[in-house]
Parts: sequence; structure tokens; C-alpha cells
Amino acid sequence: MNGAAQQKLLFPGLSGFYDSFGEIAYALVRVIIGYILFMHGWAKFNGGLDPVVAGMAKNGLSPAIFFAGSAMFLETVGAICVAIGLFTRFFAAALAIELAIALIVVHLPKGFSAAQGGFEYVLLLGIVMFAIAIRGGGPYSVDRMIGKEL
Repeated sequence: MNGAAQQKLLFPGLSGFYDSFGEIAYALVRVIIGYILFMHGWAKFNGGLDPVVAGMAKNGLSPAIFFAGSAMFLETVGAICVAIGLFTRFFAAALAIELAIALIVVHLPKGFSAAQGGFEYVLLLGIVMFAIAIRGGGPYSVDRMIGKEL
């Protein structure tokens, strides 16, 4: 650990549990965040392209059709890929960028609280996607099964 002292557990007996479930917990986070973002994308598909394009244009994102199509693709195909761990780093990074744009353009002016349309939820999703992009799919992923990742 780069010469830094490692923390000692208050209850050393838990180290086996932590060692056994650490990777499973990471896979669970990856699957659930992928599912959450997929549901956002699926709602966009169910509503149709036109309302999504109109929303992008209303928020000053131009060309609106590019931003709408990108959001719909990333929040469905990209989210599924993150959930199963396929091309994980690429799609997690792309989703983190999309969420950063949403944070800055749409949610930041509304303050922190998600209840008022603020940025707290988008910030959480974006940071989790950034962390997944850095870490990759992990041992329970399609990336690991095929032996390649970006």
C-alpha cells in the first residue's frame, strides 16, 4: 500500500467475510446502477424520441437530436453493458460524461435537493459511474470471461 500503514479491523474476525464478499458487493453495485440507468433510458424510449429531443433543445443542448439519441443509447445499451460488465470501462465513462453534462446544464441551477430537480441524485450516479470506469468490470463480468477490457 505505498508504504502507508494499513488500518486494522476493530473486529478482526470479520476480515474473512469482507474478503469473501468484497467482489460480490462491487458486482451488485455495478448491476444495480446499470439497472437504474436502464430504467431511465427505457422511459425515454417509451415516451418516444420527439419529447427527448424537445427536452434537450429546451435545455440548450444542440444538436438536440444528437444529445437525445446519445442519452437514449447510453441509458439503455450502455446501462445493460455496465450491468453485465461488457465494455464496462467505456460505457461507464460515457455515462459519467453524460451525467456530468446533465448535472451542469440541467440540475446545478436548481440547487442540491433532488426533490426540487437538483443535482444530488445525478451527482451520485455520475460518481458511481466514474468509479466503475476506473475499476472496470471486476471478476464477475463478461469482460473477465472474455479476458479483455478497455
